[in-house]
Amino acid sequence: MPKVHITESLFKKIRKTFNTTEANKVINLIETLEKNPKKGKELSCIGNIIIKEIKYNSYRFYFITDGYKIKVLKIDELKDLIIKFIEMSSKNNQQKVINQIKNVLRKIGEGGFD
Repeated sequence: MPKVHITESLFKKIRKTFNTTEANKVINLIETLEKNPKKGKELSCIGNIIIKEIKYNSYRFYFITDGYKIKVLKIDELKDLIIKFIEMSSKNNQQKVINQIKNVLRKIGEGGFD
């Protein structure tokens, strides 16, 4: 089963932005990717890392994962896949956040999101 990891900074943003009930709904939505890792809209690919998003109301939650595994393997073969949620945005600053994610991936790599 794929493993979903939420960065500490994103977890704090979720708790700060949403009330407790909504924050739990967001966390549950994020954790649904453990059962359906191909879920989400593909935004970009930097090397073998794919950037995807899922939506909750007017917010977008961005995650990165291994693009090769997502595209080639079947869901039941994705046992060692790690899905890392790294950022969130509202509709207004969506492109700015996507560009920041791409910039970090190009300069530092996946390790820039810890």
